[in-house]
Amino acid sequence: MRSTSKFLAFIALSLLVISCRKETAYEPESMQKDRQSTSANIANRSASNFPEGFESGIKTSYTTGNVVLSSGSWNFNDARIGDATGDRKTGAKSARMQNSGMLTMNFDVPNGASSISFFHGRYNREANGNVELWASINGGASWTQVGNTIAVTSFTLTKATFFTNFTGPVRFQVRKKDGGRINIDDIDIQENIGGPTQDNNISMGNPTAAVTDIASPNNYLMVKNQYALSYNNGRGSANWVGWHLSTAWKGLAPRCDCFAVDNTLPTGFYKAATSSYSNTGFDRGHMCPSEDRDLNTTDNAATFVMTNMMPQSPNLNRVTWVALENYCRTLMDNGNELYIMSGGYGTGGTGSNGGITSTIASGKIAVPANCWKLIVVLPVGADDVNRVTTTTRVIAVSMPNTQTVNSQPWGNYRVSVDDLEAILGYDFLSNVSPAIQAAIEANADNGPL
Repeated sequence: MRSTSKFLAFIALSLLVISCRKETAYEPESMQKDRQSTSANIANRSASNFPEGFESGIKTSYTTGNVVLSSGSWNFNDARIGDATGDRKTGAKSARMQNSGMLTMNFDVPNGASSISFFHGRYNREANGNVELWASINGGASWTQVGNTIAVTSFTLTKATFFTNFTGPVRFQVRKKDGGRINIDDIDIQENIGGPTQDNNISMGNPTAAVTDIASPNNYLMVKNQYALSYNNGRGSANWVGWHLSTAWKGLAPRCDCFAVDNTLPTGFYKAATSSYSNTGFDRGHMCPSEDRDLNTTDNAATFVMTNMMPQSPNLNRVTWVALENYCRTLMDNGNELYIMSGGYGTGGTGSNGGITSTIASGKIAVPANCWKLIVVLPVGADDVNRVTTTTRVIAVSMPNTQTVNSQPWGNYRVSVDDLEAILGYDFLSNVSPAIQAAIEANADNGPL
């Protein structure tokens, strides 16, 4: 909702936090109850034919081979079915691995996985060892480790649980790393049922009423699967970029660093090149972050097109901005979904070359004086617009595009939505009822950081 209220003066600050790709964590059983309580709105059940207890299989040697079990076909490499007195097991049998043994699913769990657990123990009286869990979302073509390496130190079966964010087909592999022979039993995979989904990236509204019409080159709507944006041809960058964030968008795809021209822009529009920022003192600052779109390589690559970039001072892009990005993903990990918009305004920023720079790329790309972000935080659920209430948390920030921005935490840059609208002339959350907008847009967020 637009407001004529004056813009609050705000203090320049940000966290000294360097962006890093978050690993899916292994958590001991003692922590499971706390973690599960934050995701109580996600229903789970064991995947079809799981848990796998190895009771139906027969394999008496360590040679590589496939074994048909109750859950499906598994590949045993340097592994066998154990039924001896020294095997640690809950029934009559368990899997036993030696050397660098591996247990690999030859099939996918189709509905993804919110967690996977198994029991591990030292065979007979042998030495300690270590095991790892790996996952593949491309049919076994490549594998990525899930969580941390587990130390197997007990002669009794001990449960390990890994919380994951897989929403599509996935298969798993247990790897023995070293030490004595190890037993694995009762592998259980919990499916995601009624959990987070990928929703319309601009469900909360189109703040500039952007349209896909070349007659509106400075408010040109571009809708991609991964995000939407309003392109401003006169500034050579987006007015705003909007995206939805939930664990349904998260996966194991690596950061591609594959910056590219956005060739979906209409003929005649300015198209920034990957070199347009070279030696300017400004970073190619993501609006929709790479780490918010790592479910697969296609989604990740989409965040590297130049229409998703804005000239940002290195200390903004690498410190203050990324600190808020990381906080958003923390909110997501705690059982929320977020609707986020970001952009820039004004002209003239200070990069690593010093001084004030108004444009780069021979005047084709405007350097914003400030960068802003708006975040709507909701518990995971459906019918999101109608679930926004007068108590819904909305975070709005405006940060100076300078090298001194990182002198204070990002929270010192919080402003009200009304103040941000007054500066930009935008109408945020336009799909939310006016009465609710009036309540949640009037005051700056004062929640935890």
